[in-house]
Amino acid sequence: MSGGDCYRDVAATGLAIRPLSLADLPRVLEIERLAYSHPWSEGVFQDCFKDSYRCWALSEELGLVGYAIVNYLVDEAHLLNLCVAPDKRRLGGGRCLLRHVLARARAEGMVQVLLEVRESNDAAYRLYRQEGFREIGRRKGYYPAASGREDARVMALSLDSCSLPGACPL
Repeated sequence: MSGGDCYRDVAATGLAIRPLSLADLPRVLEIERLAYSHPWSEGVFQDCFKDSYRCWALSEELGLVGYAIVNYLVDEAHLLNLCVAPDKRRLGGGRCLLRHVLARARAEGMVQVLLEVRESNDAAYRLYRQEGFREIGRRKGYYPAASGREDARVMALSLDSCSLPGACPL
């Protein structure tokens, strides 16, 4: 799916991307609990509605099905959370939401996007690799896990003019 096709493909499934609002929090919390063993609290999400954050919703006719939370610091965007409801995965919405985050960050003058992903989250790791992220390090014991702590892979993507899918001529 090229960058331009992403939006057409998602629109064909009835999905759309829009700014996340505080009114979305009940559904965000529901998705968060379904998707993660150690979900964020309502307070953590509320703290993300500040000027240095960008919060995006993936929605369909019946409501919210995913979200992305990004923090901007100087010229770097830190993708803190990207989640799609378990029953809405594998439709391309997560990829399109990620591409939206990247395009908006570049448009707003960010030069790099950073993120952490659980070592055990192979699906997310593959998505980020396919979209051009590279692993730049590890954070030992970063995530809580059922049996203690789990490492995070730290990944980065430069937002130069040719780093985004579909941005460069073949």
